[in-house]
Amino acid sequence: MASCGFVVAPNVASSTTTTPKATMIFFPSKKTGGSRLVVRAADEAAATPAAATDSPPAEAPKAAKPPPIGPARGAKVRVLRKESYWYKGVGSVVAVDQDPKTRYPVVVRFSKVNYANVSTNNYALDEVELVA
Repeated sequence: MASCGFVVAPNVASSTTTTPKATMIFFPSKKTGGSRLVVRAADEAAATPAAATDSPPAEAPKAAKPPPIGPARGAKVRVLRKESYWYKGVGSVVAVDQDPKTRYPVVVRFSKVNYANVSTNNYALDEVELVA
């Protein structure tokens, strides 16, 4: 039979202070492999001073977004990677990953499929050029 424990550990504070009262309850069990359930409760009076402040929270100034990397979505591009099945072929941009650490951020979709029945591929920024 599994044994369960019940521990109530209230804060010990004098009644003259304004610190909020909190109660913690632990339910340890041998079946859970060391995990435990912790329940914390606090008085409602402790929550009201935080909500009673009349000043609105100060908004941080928004940082300007960096300009987008690579061609726009839907743009027609020509592939410059020589080993690609679609070398010198024209496809449309499906998506561009904005992370500068990505090696091949430009996803291009083509109208014809390759020998593996695939119609999309990822390319580096210098492997595609915009078609006017």
